[in-house]
Amino acid sequence: MFDLTGRVAVVTGSTRGIGRAILAGLARAGAAVVVSGRKQDRCDEVAALIRASGGKAIGIACHVGDWKATPGFVGAVLEHYGRIDVLFNNAGINPAVEDVNCVSVELWRKVFNVNVEGALRISQCVAPVMREGGGGSIVNVGSMEGYSPSHPRSVVYGASKAALRNLTVSMANTWSAWGVRVNLLCPGPFATEMLLEAERAYPGSLDMLANMNPQHRVAELGEIVGPALYLASDASSFVTGDDIAVSGGMRK
Repeated sequence: MFDLTGRVAVVTGSTRGIGRAILAGLARAGAAVVVSGRKQDRCDEVAALIRASGGKAIGIACHVGDWKATPGFVGAVLEHYGRIDVLFNNAGINPAVEDVNCVSVELWRKVFNVNVEGALRISQCVAPVMREGGGGSIVNVGSMEGYSPSHPRSVVYGASKAALRNLTVSMANTWSAWGVRVNLLCPGPFATEMLLEAERAYPGSLDMLANMNPQHRVAELGEIVGPALYLASDASSFVTGDDIAVSGGMRK
């Protein structure tokens, strides 16, 4: 039920953090995976590690915020593998901002360009490919910040993830007729480089986030893999337009 043998999975923003953990989990489940990030050398490095562990992987760089680059990226995947069965829209940015008073139009557009528009554009390119292949699964990686910001500094990031949550439902409603499922995976606090960077900039951030869930801890990266496999595989064949929180019990 969770086996992905014979399927091709693309994970954007997969050279580090949650994306990389998801990518490795998909590869272990049998999928041929595509590592994607902005830098080709980092993509190649991660792909080589997957292959060294017995998996199938290639690296293709892409800046998802560049709408003109996305069709070429999808074309490169198809040229190599011939199909796409699973897409994780994981690429995202969360630049530091003190609070809503400090939000500039440039910052707002930069975050939404990657976190929302990037997911929209690549999904628009991939969904027809999945339709031709008999269906597929698109998973947008959101955040608990998309339900309710945990801190004033989350204003732009949280707003972008709330928009992504809404977009997920529209995608699911439109593409269900094509056999394409679209869901939202919402991590809580995970021990990612992004979170560690926030801790360095704002000491105490980790403890604050840990204390917001009943388990009083920050998750290890491997704890995202099970829910990701569920949404990518046939185990979730009757699940679309939904969201799954992996948050240690944080309230939505």
